[in-house]
Amino acid sequence: MRNTWLIARRELASYFTSPVAYAVTAVFLVIAGYFFGMILYYSRQATLSYLFYNVTTFLLVIGPALTMRLLAEERKSGTIELLLTSPVRDGEVVVGKFIAALVLWALMLVLTLVYPLLLRLYGNPDPGPILTGYLGLLLAGGAALSLGVLASALTSNQIIAALIGFGLTMLLWVTDAVQGVVSGPVGSFFAYLSMASHFDAFPSGVIDTKDVVFFLSVIVAALFVATRILEARRWKS
Repeated sequence: MRNTWLIARRELASYFTSPVAYAVTAVFLVIAGYFFGMILYYSRQATLSYLFYNVTTFLLVIGPALTMRLLAEERKSGTIELLLTSPVRDGEVVVGKFIAALVLWALMLVLTLVYPLLLRLYGNPDPGPILTGYLGLLLAGGAALSLGVLASALTSNQIIAALIGFGLTMLLWVTDAVQGVVSGPVGSFFAYLSMASHFDAFPSGVIDTKDVVFFLSVIVAALFVATRILEARRWKS
């Protein structure tokens, strides 16, 4: 566990020694701020529910952007070989890098807390849906980032890793569309795999155990596969 936290700290520090964290955070805050202003202007409601739904679509880009270099860059530079030959488990490498990306995503969400503060200052928002909405964003973000880590483990090219991460996240985001074409158990199965449908309840102030379990399952499954990929590379070495 100690190795995991050491890797997470190293990766988190590397985020802030490069322009990646600053650029992604700045773009995220600008777009989120724009949507917050527009939604508030047109809806005239002291709620962040609409903003939460819009923010989830950013994950299709933010997830791959934050994770594309985590393992791909290590492979390209050759430093992954040092990690694999050091007394560090493959799972610790994968989980450590994932934690660093998740912490950065959480910090980005913290910066948006100014929005509920503004609503509280000028209105009377219900804190329940706001709290559950942020929980949903953290879980959905974790799922998107774990898929990005998996994509980064598949290739040494950061651009390809970003494209694969985008594709995997998009695939799980829109699988419920299959239900409109295929009915019965098959359609229900694909609807269950949809990240979007599992996020829907959070901005409404509802925490459903099956939704929490789904996001956690995606995270565990993606990190497990990424670990197996690293283990296979260790044996090839």
